[in-house]
Amino acid sequence: MDNNELEKKISENGDEEKKHGDVKDKKKQLGGVRTMPFILANEACDRFAAAGFHANMITYLTHVLNLPLVKASNTLSNFAGTSSFTPIIGALFADSFAGRFWTIAVGSFIYVLGMVAITISASLPQLRPPPCPTQENCVEASDLQLWILYLALLLTSLGTGGIRPCVVTFAADQFDMSRAKTESRKWNFFNWYFFCMGLASLLALTVVVYIQDNVSWSWGLGIPTIAMALSLIAFVLGSPLYKKIKPGGSPFIRVTQVIVAAVRKRASVPPSDPAALYQNRDLDADISINGTLLHSNQFKCLDRAAISLETDMKGSSGQPNLWRLATVHRVEELKTVARLLPIWAAAILQAACHSHISSFTIQQARTMDRHLSPSFEIPPATMSVFSTLTVVLVLPLYERLFVPMARRLTRNPAGITCLQRMGIGFGISILVSMVSALVEIKRKAVATDHKLVDRPTAIIPISAFWLVPQYFLHGLVEVFAAVGHIEFLYDQSPESMRSTAAALYWIAIAIGNYVSTLIVTLVHKYSGERRNWLPDRNLNRGRLEDYYWLISGIQAVNLVYYVICAHFYKYKSLQEFTQEDEGDVEFADYRNALLVLDDRDIENRDDHQVERFGGIRGKN
Repeated sequence: MDNNELEKKISENGDEEKKHGDVKDKKKQLGGVRTMPFILANEACDRFAAAGFHANMITYLTHVLNLPLVKASNTLSNFAGTSSFTPIIGALFADSFAGRFWTIAVGSFIYVLGMVAITISASLPQLRPPPCPTQENCVEASDLQLWILYLALLLTSLGTGGIRPCVVTFAADQFDMSRAKTESRKWNFFNWYFFCMGLASLLALTVVVYIQDNVSWSWGLGIPTIAMALSLIAFVLGSPLYKKIKPGGSPFIRVTQVIVAAVRKRASVPPSDPAALYQNRDLDADISINGTLLHSNQFKCLDRAAISLETDMKGSSGQPNLWRLATVHRVEELKTVARLLPIWAAAILQAACHSHISSFTIQQARTMDRHLSPSFEIPPATMSVFSTLTVVLVLPLYERLFVPMARRLTRNPAGITCLQRMGIGFGISILVSMVSALVEIKRKAVATDHKLVDRPTAIIPISAFWLVPQYFLHGLVEVFAAVGHIEFLYDQSPESMRSTAAALYWIAIAIGNYVSTLIVTLVHKYSGERRNWLPDRNLNRGRLEDYYWLISGIQAVNLVYYVICAHFYKYKSLQEFTQEDEGDVEFADYRNALLVLDDRDIENRDDHQVERFGGIRGKN
């Protein structure tokens, strides 16, 4: 090679390195805190619209559409369940091919259509039955009027399916969420995410609900609709700033391929050395951008899918037939999901037992004295503001006071683990139902003393602020259980399935709402006609406190189940890649249980593996 050719080659290599460096610098410039106003504005307006609409929907159904209490409560539970179930559809689109950005954009557009339809249904008199201020012998909404409402609710449910599983993960994608970075930060992204959502809900529960009760439902629903439309525009305008992670293909197909491959090789014996199992970093490049999942000793039957045989390759190409052979990383994806499902399932009953906070508790508040002054009265649905206010006030205190104090005791950078945080929330949720029962006993006693039991629309001379303790406790449940749950799902799910994991959070709420509907229906049906626990019209003649005691017992059993599952849970093993040098790796073996650190797996680790990665370190 002569000098000219050599200089040309060096120049070409230099141009390639410069181009590669420019691309790398551009990627580093994307994302970050500057994207949060665009992303969180979308989610905040979704929460603003949802809170402003759903918080007072029990009032709209019972006092505008004149539906019976149980039918209205079940309608809300079913709608909330559907809204929380559709995120799995959005997660499929996002993780498989569409990406999170386009899934959020399309979902937001459908959501706006649903809100427009709801606003129209509340504005036109022909879409509502005649008013019934006495709540006696009322004419219920016709089938046509209800179907128009249901269509609008369906559109908002579908739109929610595109927003909820993707916004929190898309926002987290804008930051470096590796173990080293998250432990070095003095703030927790998920705490501040829920804080922003709490502010949006707080605004909706005060301003919007007041407008609905004192101005008109048209304006009360129109304002959230306009806010949602503006947030969609803002989200799209921020597109050039976002860090967009390429979808790695359908996670459900990969999971199915692992299962099929393991079944086909059910007669094979996995090797004693996990290093002999099939690995292909190039094949897993799109689904392991930040790190590779390492082999674990649980669910060893699935390791058969990673046993490499000559018949597993496609001819002379050397590429594996993924329906016969899976990499260790893909096998561990399935194992990771299988490990977190029992923990996830515990959130179902917890959600079911708290769905009444938006129905029965509001009906209680409607019968109580809500005056802050002789001339100002709090709308019943606005009572939920005390729960939201608790979240907004306690989350910064949790971040600035609780975490530093807990860190000194546990030496965990996060203070306590996600599992411990969820367990505390589950314990507080039992107190919520117990306090609710005691308050209902007090409310009925005052109604009896003043001979108001048979007057369902009368205001009982007892302050609605008796309900504040249960709202406060419910807010603490959100701070501990809800935030801990979604952080756990994000942290412990494979990175290629994080939208799906976020969808699991909402699916737990969806199933919980359906379970709540079942419980309410059975209680209403079998608790008797004369002293029904949940009467259709007159809550004073009911036995709502017995329903709350039942819920307390269910949650106590659920807490025992959760503690057992959390104690035996094994955190995922991840080999992380640093941005500075892709050859460097950090080994994070997450081994914290709910109450006791379990070192048995550390003892089972090969000594050379521990030495290679500089030891085993825990992560919350």
